[in-house]
Amino acid sequence: MTESRLALAGQEITDCCKKIIPGQTDDLLLNKLQSLVPDYPIHLALTGDEWYRLGGVVDMDGKRIANDLIEWVERTYLECGQNLQTLIDYTLEQKLIATKQTGKTLYFVVQTGNSAEDFTLIEIDKTSEVSDRMLVDENNPPEDLEEFIDPLQPFCIESYCFGHSRYTYRRKTDVKLFMEVINERHPGEAHPVQRFMNDWNRSSAGQKCCMSDDWLIRPYSHTGRFGEQIVNAEIINTHKNNLPHLENFSGKKGSALNNVLNRFDRQAGYSFAWFFYMVKGKLVSTHSADSVYQDISNDYAYLPERDEKILRDWIAKPYNV
Repeated sequence: MTESRLALAGQEITDCCKKIIPGQTDDLLLNKLQSLVPDYPIHLALTGDEWYRLGGVVDMDGKRIANDLIEWVERTYLECGQNLQTLIDYTLEQKLIATKQTGKTLYFVVQTGNSAEDFTLIEIDKTSEVSDRMLVDENNPPEDLEEFIDPLQPFCIESYCFGHSRYTYRRKTDVKLFMEVINERHPGEAHPVQRFMNDWNRSSAGQKCCMSDDWLIRPYSHTGRFGEQIVNAEIINTHKNNLPHLENFSGKKGSALNNVLNRFDRQAGYSFAWFFYMVKGKLVSTHSADSVYQDISNDYAYLPERDEKILRDWIAKPYNV
């Protein structure tokens, strides 16, 4: 497969999500997305952790009162003459319920080439609306609008769904282009994420496997010391099976140490996996690199030459992601 740019607009993905009948499966969405990019393989790489945000307002019979809780509260507060007690009394009389949106982000990977950075990441939110709480707790009424909208001690009720789950397009990231931007902002030496991908490309793993089968590059932003928004890259492991922790290497060397690392690699599914998990700080202690380096410095030759070179470079200048 030769490296190529993916000509796929966000609007196409948005339209695709809208055409999925609510409640249908992720596999159907995957098939629809694949039809948009028939020349490139696409797979669901990761389902993120569940998150939630404020929903709308319904009555005790499930009848929709408002889609947006905040907008309804602010508007109804004005209609009540900006009198909080009047708003509370009205809400209690109507026995109104606040809902919440629960969701998970689905991460789809479109592989566009052989190198570690040759993929596009598509993020799509899968959301459902469920009942959350009585809008007002009669025994603990809110003291202001902020507490009315999002109380610290809500009067929670049994959850039930309103309608079916829906898909919403979030963003698309051409990882190679994104990393070019990140690298421009880090002149002088390779960004750790770029170095991780460079090491993958020249390793035994990179000769046989796509990095995106086990690792994702995802943009994220954080606030700098002066309040500025800083965009950066993070590496996420997507391996679905349980792998062993490799922490204690005392007394292990030569074939015994090699056997431990080979067993980890087999379970991970590719050669030199232990090194990349170590760089990520996930499951594998940095003592593994020190122990293997001592071995190869004492004429043990169980690493392929390309992997040995990567390890020596890491010992000379360690990094993590």
